[in-house]
Amino acid sequence: MKINGKRHYLWRAVDHEGEVLQSFVMKTRDQKAALKFLKKAMRRHGQPEVIATERLRSYGAALKELGADDRQKTGRWLNNRAENSHLAFRRRERAMLQFRRMRSLQKFAAVHVSVSNHFNQERSLSTRHLFKANRTAALAEWRRFCSA
Repeated sequence: MKINGKRHYLWRAVDHEGEVLQSFVMKTRDQKAALKFLKKAMRRHGQPEVIATERLRSYGAALKELGADDRQKTGRWLNNRAENSHLAFRRRERAMLQFRRMRSLQKFAAVHVSVSNHFNQERSLSTRHLFKANRTAALAEWRRFCSA
């Protein structure tokens, strides 16, 4: 994404169910940035059994430094959960006409993640009746939270 004409990168950690665990905005996409992001994510959420990434070499170098290079899996469709998790975010970003500062992007990413995770329902795994009941319960909880 671009902020004031300069490219920035949104790093995202997504679990096996498609829920976004952490998002982080950085100016670079190199080994140092990957190492910083992976350390933060692992410190907060623990060591994962498998880390599915794209084939960017900085991931491999950072995981090798952490001693977790044997857990990395790269494949054609392995990181689809992470790729699809940012579509709603990009749609909202276009509606907001981009961002002016990196800090505002980071704040928006953090809030957007918590809200979207709250309402994210695995639609294909449940019946319509159950889906509607879960969504209504999530909305009621959200309204109760906002009114407090």
